Amino acid sequence: MSLLELRDLKIHFDTRRRTVEAVRGIDLTVERGEILGIVGESGAGKSTIGNAIMGLLEPPGRIAGGEVIFDGARLDTMSEKQRRHIRGARIGMIFQDPMTSLNPLLTVGDQIAETICRHSGKPRATAMREAVAFLGEVGIPEPETRAGEYPHQFSGGMRQRVVITLALCADPDLVICDEPTTALDVSVQAQILDLLRRLCRERNVGAIFITHDMGVISEVTDRVAVMYQGRVVETGATASVLARPRHAYSQSLLAAVPRSDVRLDRFPQLDYRADGEDPSTRKVIDLSTHWLGRRVGEAATADVAPLLQAEGLTMRFVSHHSVVPSWRRSFAAVRDVSFDIRRGETFGLVGESGSGKSTVARMIAGLYEPSEGRIFYDRTEIAGPGAVAMQPRTRQQIQMIFQDPFSSLNRRKRVGDILTEPIRHHRLAASRGEADAIAADLLDHVGLGAEAARAYPHEFSGGQRQRISIARALATRPQFLICDEPTSALDVSIQAQILNLLKNLQQELGLTLLFISHDLPVIRQMCDRVGVMRSGEIVELAPAEQLFKAPAHPYTRELLSLMPRVVGEDVDRCAEGRQASAGTAQTKC
Repeated sequence: MSLLELRDLKIHFDTRRRTVEAVRGIDLTVERGEILGIVGESGAGKSTIGNAIMGLLEPPGRIAGGEVIFDGARLDTMSEKQRRHIRGARIGMIFQDPMTSLNPLLTVGDQIAETICRHSGKPRATAMREAVAFLGEVGIPEPETRAGEYPHQFSGGMRQRVVITLALCADPDLVICDEPTTALDVSVQAQILDLLRRLCRERNVGAIFITHDMGVISEVTDRVAVMYQGRVVETGATASVLARPRHAYSQSLLAAVPRSDVRLDRFPQLDYRADGEDPSTRKVIDLSTHWLGRRVGEAATADVAPLLQAEGLTMRFVSHHSVVPSWRRSFAAVRDVSFDIRRGETFGLVGESGSGKSTVARMIAGLYEPSEGRIFYDRTEIAGPGAVAMQPRTRQQIQMIFQDPFSSLNRRKRVGDILTEPIRHHRLAASRGEADAIAADLLDHVGLGAEAARAYPHEFSGGQRQRISIARALATRPQFLICDEPTSALDVSIQAQILNLLKNLQQELGLTLLFISHDLPVIRQMCDRVGVMRSGEIVELAPAEQLFKAPAHPYTRELLSLMPRVVGEDVDRCAEGRQASAGTAQTKC
């Protein structure tokens, strides 16, 4: 008997306008000790399946048909009281958005200890010792100290590790991993994947691994199911599906995976459409006449001076407050970091979670005041001893795409209002109607459609929320765009679309990018130069191709060696030479 069995599962969301069929009659099984991967586009129904198994479907979502059987018992017919004895204790879940799944009022140690106490009945002191041990096992430095800190004091990647700890600390029989490595750098990702593999093998635990990262699927899963529009279009052994995909959608999805071995001019985009739409007929944006391409009272400049300069940036955070100055304790998140970014360039920052990448970005955006050092933008000092207040024009030109899409969006506002707010604030539209039209156009650009303007952020998947964040950042027509993990929540097809859009904007407008990511293949494809950060310092800075082909620093070489690779990438790279469109796709693998 399988540990988990889904039989003809159907999940519907009833709205005032229509009934959305999120999952359309799927059949899947998970055996003990097996890891099943589920991949597909954002909105394909992957996370919805995980929530249905856990009994966490939010209204108006409901199981409209089929069965969910766990260890011989029907989960879909259980009462909420019965589910509480299974949820957490026997089925653990690693959620996609770490910030919204952690209690901001409790320390991370208290949250983990509370979970252990509730499901095992162990004394509080014992549970706290185990919580500290778990934090160390998932790679959080100084776990005794960090256990006493709150979620907002952790980086995005460290928060994700805390969520992983919460799911594993009760020793469950089944673990549902919903994008568990989205915010993690390659070194910590390798550590977490190894932990999950060992858990499944040694404890005979089953796992469902929901992700858009094909490299992770290749590394960790035994079988994989490919989903498209609520249906499973292909399933089989991971090596077989990735090396010899049979379905046209699977072939096209693999074609969009960023190359780690060579740099391409543009990302291959998803060509498969169930309705048979011809991709060649899609609208191509002419940025010379489009709203995004129009200058606002300024002409393009041929200035060769760096657009942004960072000199000796240091950022200290207080870790222990006291009225007595000598008793205060602080730590340096960033230490003496210097670099410059030229006009029209894409400058990348990579490194472990907690290495200071996002802190540097927030200093440039004006969200943090550097403890030491200076920042110049277009020859004007915007941070440091001689800095002047950032002018509205500068704020309009410097925009940021944040790592966590849900916490950076106002959940009380509709998406259309979120996008029109910066447009109206900077007076970029003559009327409210024009601002609404611009917002609808931006939503079309990022692949959501104008109708998304009427919805609220919580009505979208994680990847869709990230696209909203990108649209909002583009709303002011920025010249300098800070991209802090902009595609971490996106599937490979939408990632290709968004990154190609950024490349097009950069080419047409001379857009300058600071691109922060833990995804090394994306960094290679996007960046002209790359800075590698470790423990708050830049340990290597080099042109992207030089860094990937001949890394100089041992830490850089270690990061590159840990990159997950899709089956066959180094041999044939299935996407090569393939025309992945419905009815005409052929494979060489």
